[in-house]
Amino acid sequence: MDTQKLIDAACETISSHGWLYYFDPATTARGERLGLDTFQFYFLGRGGVLGDVEAPVVSSAFGYFNPAVVEMMWAAGREKIDPRRAGREYFEAAHEFGRERLDGVEELDGFVAAATKVVDAAREQVAGLSLFAGAAAEPVPDDAPAAAMHQLAVLRELRGSAHLVAIVAEGLDAKTAHFIRRPEMYTTFGWSDPVPVVTDAHTAALKAADARTDRLVAPAYSVLDDDDAAALLAGLAVIAPRLVGNEIPAV
Repeated sequence: MDTQKLIDAACETISSHGWLYYFDPATTARGERLGLDTFQFYFLGRGGVLGDVEAPVVSSAFGYFNPAVVEMMWAAGREKIDPRRAGREYFEAAHEFGRERLDGVEELDGFVAAATKVVDAAREQVAGLSLFAGAAAEPVPDDAPAAAMHQLAVLRELRGSAHLVAIVAEGLDAKTAHFIRRPEMYTTFGWSDPVPVVTDAHTAALKAADARTDRLVAPAYSVLDDDDAAALLAGLAVIAPRLVGNEIPAV
């Protein structure tokens, strides 16, 4: 399969479903057992793969959030639990989510094998993709339902990290890019008035960043032969409807 066609067919589903465990009630409950509220667990859990770093490092990797929000959430969570432990717990939440939603799906083995090839290829050219690099370094569980959710989340971090690089390369600040893409989520990410003034040049830059993102992830996806690509897409087609149900928009 042509790599661009594969990216077009796969990446939207990966981006829209790889996060669905974030705010699942079981994930929230796991965070509460650690002393973290929902959003503290989100920031410390997702960012914990970076290690026990300072908040600006996390803000750089996350990109779209107001740095003041990252500082507040990271500092509050870091007082309660080591970020590396939180990162492992967050992936455990993903694994349990996968086991609950994906048990018995026949296409999982093929999906996991194909997704792992993409992840492994991306790890060989990981410069600039810090959040993906941290997530990809975490161990993949042995059982297919958990492994499928794990790799789906890692593939989402691959595209998200590449997209942030692409936005910077196009000369567009992340705050404006986020406002263009999801204006309804502007305040959720910690920003307040005045909102960015969006010009035609900004819109064109974001479109160019989307195309550049495809080019950045293309080498990783290009390692898949036709059978691998078919397995990846078949897995996504079956996995996606089983994961729906969360109501909080993706972050």
